[in-house]
Amino acid sequence: MDQVLFVQTGSGIDVHGQNITKAATRAVENAIWYNSMPGIEKFLPEQKLENMKVIVKLALPLDREKLDTAKIKEAIPYGTVDVELTEGGMATSSGIILEDKDDENDLMYIVNAAVEVGY
Repeated sequence: MDQVLFVQTGSGIDVHGQNITKAATRAVENAIWYNSMPGIEKFLPEQKLENMKVIVKLALPLDREKLDTAKIKEAIPYGTVDVELTEGGMATSSGIILEDKDDENDLMYIVNAAVEVGY
């Protein structure tokens, strides 16, 4: 990315089921959910949304190999999306194992996201 225009941050949690993709998708949605970029096209090359670049940086506590990056990219409505992973976030006890929620253990996953938008 040549020029970062702004960075949005968020966090997401999967309390039951130990699904790192669900927690990561929630983190990305949390980062972008309450934002509107009505003038973004004016700053992009050729003033086109398809020229927007997005870098999604995710801090994951566990199960990095299970992350479905295609689902993460689907959470971003415009532009070319790249996903970068780093260690971080948190895995902590939910206090209970619920088999009907597909729990394999009592861990809940917390993921942090930074979404960079630019060109």
